[in-house]
Amino acid sequence: MNTELIEAIDLLEREKEISRDTLFEAIENSLMIACRNNFGKADNIHITMDHETCEYEVYAEKTVVEEVEDKSLEISLEDAKKENPDAKVGDTIRIDINSKEFGRIATQNAKNAILQKIREEERNSVYDRFSGLTRDVVTGIVQRVSGRSISINLGKADAILTESEQVRGEILRPTDRVKVYILDVRHTPKGPRITVSRTHPELVKKLFESEVAEVRDGTVEIRSISREAGSRTKIAVYSNDPDVDAVGACVGMNGNRVNAVVSELGGEKIDIVNWDENPALFIENALSPSQVISVIVDPDEKTAKVVVPDFQLSLAIGKEGQNARLAARLTGYKIDIKSETQAKDAPGFRMEDYLTDEYEDGEYEEYEDGEYQEEPVTGEEAVFEETADAAEETEVIEEAPADDAGSEADE
Repeated sequence: MNTELIEAIDLLEREKEISRDTLFEAIENSLMIACRNNFGKADNIHITMDHETCEYEVYAEKTVVEEVEDKSLEISLEDAKKENPDAKVGDTIRIDINSKEFGRIATQNAKNAILQKIREEERNSVYDRFSGLTRDVVTGIVQRVSGRSISINLGKADAILTESEQVRGEILRPTDRVKVYILDVRHTPKGPRITVSRTHPELVKKLFESEVAEVRDGTVEIRSISREAGSRTKIAVYSNDPDVDAVGACVGMNGNRVNAVVSELGGEKIDIVNWDENPALFIENALSPSQVISVIVDPDEKTAKVVVPDFQLSLAIGKEGQNARLAARLTGYKIDIKSETQAKDAPGFRMEDYLTDEYEDGEYEEYEDGEYQEEPVTGEEAVFEETADAAEETEVIEEAPADDAGSEADE
């Protein structure tokens, strides 16, 4: 029996990740409960157990008296001499208890106590394990779709992917393997409740850490992230080594690194730009892929006025304002974008004072695909503001004509 008990304890220790000391404590407590149920009290009962051999003893300490009033605490002199011939009134002697003689109810209660302790320790073990993984990315398997929430198995526990943390339009089916970001781990009466996310910006950062060695070892830092889950993400990167190109490291040879992240995110587009301590240059980079003529920054007000070529206004703003909105979130600046024509007509907006040499002669570099918008977009002004807590606002002051408003150059 002791051999079987040792094997059972070893198995529980491996599979449930419960320490041997905790399991032995549970057994000792269960024996104490059985004694209390069998004798009515257990104040004078002691249990000793060898953790190596699983040999245990259960005994009661009783006081020798001439007339017994409480059988659980006292023993007559006559009975005491059967245990110890030298016993005398007033002595305390040890009486061995045979746990095998306990009744069915006492045994069942002891069993339940052990099972309850194992369940509690298993829950604590799961909580300790996953609470240490909070703000990290793990791989799970979709178990089932329950209403608007999705249950994802993480191995030792199930996590909940709520509707608000799901990517709009992404379809997850049972047995699909997905990477999720652990938001929170809480104790509940039914065990740890683990909440995960597929929309959190940090998910993108962690995925790049797993794919890009330079990010993992700190050579390249991801300084800022702005994301609209399922559609587009912008990340700003910075290299601590002048010999390492931050953007190139994240893109990888033939784009294999960034493509691995894009694939994990279900085809979500990712723009990687260089972070710069100069806010004007940072904003110019953040508005990629559009060209920028000038950027006028007010660091105190956290605002920036940006001028772009007429044919690049729609590209700078992006589809439904997405490009400028993400740039605002990435930089933390309120960005006012104007076309060159609008800037020239705007009072107090002296664009010519901020023209770079590249644009002084009115010549513009071709966009990467060599395509231009034949007619400049006019009469459209968009203001994009992003506060420090990542709230976003888009204000359209004046709509463009219908034939221009629908134009897109976001790709």
